[in-house]
Amino acid sequence: MINTPRIALVTGGLGGIGRAICRQLAANGAHVIAADLPADAARLDAFTSNMAGLPVTTLALDVGDADACAAAIAEVETRHGRLDILVNAAGITRDATLRKMSVEQWDDVLRINLDSAFHLCRAAVEGMVARGFGRIVNISSVSGQTGNFGQTNYAAAKAGLHGLTMSLAREVAAKGITVNSLSPGYVETPMTSKMPSEVLARTVASVPVGRIGQPGDIARAVVFLTADDAGYITGINLPVNGGLLMGF
Repeated sequence: MINTPRIALVTGGLGGIGRAICRQLAANGAHVIAADLPADAARLDAFTSNMAGLPVTTLALDVGDADACAAAIAEVETRHGRLDILVNAAGITRDATLRKMSVEQWDDVLRINLDSAFHLCRAAVEGMVARGFGRIVNISSVSGQTGNFGQTNYAAAKAGLHGLTMSLAREVAAKGITVNSLSPGYVETPMTSKMPSEVLARTVASVPVGRIGQPGDIARAVVFLTADDAGYITGINLPVNGGLLMGF
């Protein structure tokens, strides 16, 4: 272990799940950089107020831009001396049935939800290897395990994230770096708030624990996977879904 705070970068850091991850990591001693698209003053003020007293800063980043991802990692390493933890939580939806889905809808979701993890992992992993320590968590989804009506693009991207996770985990396991994915079920966020009320009610009824997930449920699992003493857990997909999908 080191005596100085771990440095963590969380993409989608201003979103519902990303914000909770930033807060939990910071509350557990990390210095956190929340990376997200440029935001207006009101959104930034709300985020800053939520992080009051915690070591969290923000970084404007379009994760769909490969060069911007590389520059962001370089900036963090220059400013803080290293990057210890990378959480790829940025994601979007562009739902439509496959027959009606445009190429742009497909490309947008794959670029933001999957390509971004490739760009950021590729930029971050070299420094982690050199330092002999790293924790990477890719936020996947239960939709990547089950598929979902109208989400061929989203499910493909989220399933692809775990394929990336397993392969990279094998490549860097001997270097002190763990790479894991985490698959939330339905979580109370602005994204799920757009679901029709009757659909949401049916979804909640299908969850064995009897409720929709909270962002904090996901954040606590991220803290577990990124801990210094979690070095023997790598290449897994950790479901955090209230029992919605069970398996072994």
